[in-house]
Formats: sequence, structure tokens, C-alpha cells
Amino acid sequence: MRDTNQTIIKFNYDKNLSKDDFVISKSNKHIFEFLDMWPKWEKNFINIVGEKLSGKTHLTNIFINKNKGIKIKAKSLNNYHLKEVKIYENIILENLTPKVDENLLYSLFNLIEQNNKYLIITSFIPIVDIEFKLNDLKSRTKSFLLLNIEKPDDELIFAIILKNLSDRQILLDKKLINYIIKRIDRSYSKIHDFIYKIDQLSLKKKKSVDLNIIKDALGE
Repeated sequence: MRDTNQTIIKFNYDKNLSKDDFVISKSNKHIFEFLDMWPKWEKNFINIVGEKLSGKTHLTNIFINKNKGIKIKAKSLNNYHLKEVKIYENIILENLTPKVDENLLYSLFNLIEQNNKYLIITSFIPIVDIEFKLNDLKSRTKSFLLLNIEKPDDELIFAIILKNLSDRQILLDKKLINYIIKRIDRSYSKIHDFIYKIDQLSLKKKKSVDLNIIKDALGE
């Protein structure tokens, strides 16, 4: 019998960030519908807030594919980007943190306002709660419309588990998924960690995912 502690080969699963692949639920419907209304927005400055793996990138990807624009990683923001964004109407700044260059960010805000462009910023916490050093920058953050991705409800948890397991060619009975939903932490990152764990346990034990593997992954 082969050693069950052998090294597990890690496969990269493609992430489909298309509109058809996005699961709409009470947790994110308000944001999906708001983005779909562009350009009929009450403000040009939007802040989408949500924890890791909550769907921020998926939402902005759907938006940018439909309406065109440019996406920039906040940590990579530089002077070249300030020149580049001039040809776009929609600008998305992803994963904003306090480590961003505040002067460049302030310049970006001014550029958006002066040219009547649209700016979507994604972040883990609301932009108004980020402790910026520039007072002018702090003041400008108050002009953002906050859109918060809520904790996943049962419907969304079910869909996330079903989709990610099917991507891994793992089929689970509905009763087992409902068992998981009742016990799993309502956190997007925890849900994805759990999916990764049962996949690895299944490979390691060389058996299909069953209740025992699920319990192990849940820490029961």
C-alpha cells in the first residue's frame, strides 16, 4: 500500500470571472444592480468594501467588461497611471490600503473630479476609515458612496461550495452541503479554506469526500 503522506500535487483551478458565473444573492445583489445602472449614479466616487474572496474583483471585472475602463492595483499606483487614466472614463483602483502613495491618490481624485470620470475603489475596510496622513485626502474620502458586500447568506454559501467543488470535479449530496452550511464560519475566506481542505483531504486519503472528511475539514 502506498504511503498516504505522499506529496499532493496542487492543481491551479481557472477562475471564471464572467457575468454568467457570478452568483447573485441578498449579500451582493444591491452592488450588482448598482453597477449595472452605470452611468446613472448619484456619485462618481464609489467604494466597494468586502473581505478577501467576497467577490469584489468579480464584480469589477463584470463592470469593466461591459463598460470599458482600466484597472489598477492600488499598491502599484504610479505617475504613469495618472497619465494613462486620462483616456478612460472608468477607473478601478483595487485593494486600497494605507500603504498607497497618498499624494498620487489625491492627484487621482482630482483628475477624476476635474474630468467628470468615474472611480471605483475596492478595499477591505471603508475608505473613510483608512488613517491617511494628508488632511485633504481624508476630506475627499467623505465624498465616496459606500457599497458593502455583506456576509454570505445560506443561498450564497451553497452556491460557492457547489461551484468550487464542481470545478474540482467533486460532487456532494445536497444534504452534505446543508450540513456544512449549518456549521461553517460565515466568512468568504473561511469557506474557501474549507473547500481547499476537503479537496486536499480527499486526495490524501484517496477517497471521495464523505461526512468524515467534511468533519475533519470543519475541525469537528
